[in-house]
Amino acid sequence: MFERNTKSRMESHPGLTSGAAGLLTDDLILEIFSRLPARSLHRFKCVSVSWRDLITDPANRNKLSQTLAGFLYTSPGGRDHHFASVSGDGAAPFDLSLPYLRNDKDDKGITLVDACNGLLLCRRHKKNKATPWKEDDFGFVMCNPVTGRWVELPSQPQAPPRRYTHTVGLAFDSAVSSHFHVLHFEETYTGSYITGVNIYSSRTRAWSHRDISGMVDKVTLFSRSKCVFAGGMMYLMGNLEEMNGEYVLVGVDMEGKVWKTIRTPYGRRFGMIGLSQGCLHYLVASVDNYDAIQVSEIALWCLKDRDSKELVLKHTANINKLMSMTEKMYMVAEIHPDCDTIFLVSFGGDTLAAYDMRHQKVGCILNLEKNTRWFLPYVPLLSESLAGEDCR
Repeated sequence: MFERNTKSRMESHPGLTSGAAGLLTDDLILEIFSRLPARSLHRFKCVSVSWRDLITDPANRNKLSQTLAGFLYTSPGGRDHHFASVSGDGAAPFDLSLPYLRNDKDDKGITLVDACNGLLLCRRHKKNKATPWKEDDFGFVMCNPVTGRWVELPSQPQAPPRRYTHTVGLAFDSAVSSHFHVLHFEETYTGSYITGVNIYSSRTRAWSHRDISGMVDKVTLFSRSKCVFAGGMMYLMGNLEEMNGEYVLVGVDMEGKVWKTIRTPYGRRFGMIGLSQGCLHYLVASVDNYDAIQVSEIALWCLKDRDSKELVLKHTANINKLMSMTEKMYMVAEIHPDCDTIFLVSFGGDTLAAYDMRHQKVGCILNLEKNTRWFLPYVPLLSESLAGEDCR
């Protein structure tokens, strides 16, 4: 059984004073480490073997867990990556160009697809050598941008005739497993409703296909539908064909065997989904003036557990104060992973504002590149390895 050393690691260094040596026990060092950003912790692993062991010890994972660092987003063209730091310092915790993924002369760029608990899923675009007049080939690459570890996923099954795959999500939770999954949803060209899903498992290092005929209602996914992994299931938003386009949430487990449909509280009112405090949350805005698209009240709902099919109301808030402060109109964008703070993006896409739903307070206001609409919350992950993968 592992016993924590409460003696100083500096006691064996006679050049240091006994007073300084008596201060730096393991517990004190961990307390200091728990207050550092991910980038600093990663560098401090190189200082000494003892520091590296403390930082990488699974027993210390909870103490060194990282909170939201900020949001990754792309410019309207989709290939330039940007970062909005919630600390306001503007610094990204890693090189946004992801240079280690651009080591092939045939590469034509990297597109961010999804982020989940510290890992990034990207599309790596390559020239189509066989038929240059057609669109570029691409493959999926998963990486931990803090450590620079990455793995290229194998080619997935070809979509059947009259079907296509577009919406894709990453599923990973280091507190549960070091394995990850990628789900690529299959839709019909006619009606654009879900017909199946390709699932990649890092445990098997292979793709599997699951046809869902008869397993779930006909749902048409929203364009660039956001995927959220919560409680072992992947959730998306779409329209329910049988209910005249009513907005619904669709959930699926990591084997593609369990599916469920959850009706949203306000029918066709626009909302978004996100992960917060370990649960799926649904954030929806009330529109006072549909001609001017003026948003006033916002409601925050949550799904208490995996087996539930009913969203529970947590908070409502009026954002007129925020709009009067900034003289801008906003739409819902994201939710903080650790608290009931939401983020709203201005209609011009150049401002991201934080609002504490619980205490009804306006928080930080971040400047963005113009016309920004798409965000990925990013929480750093310090772990070096990913189970089942030959990472580079």
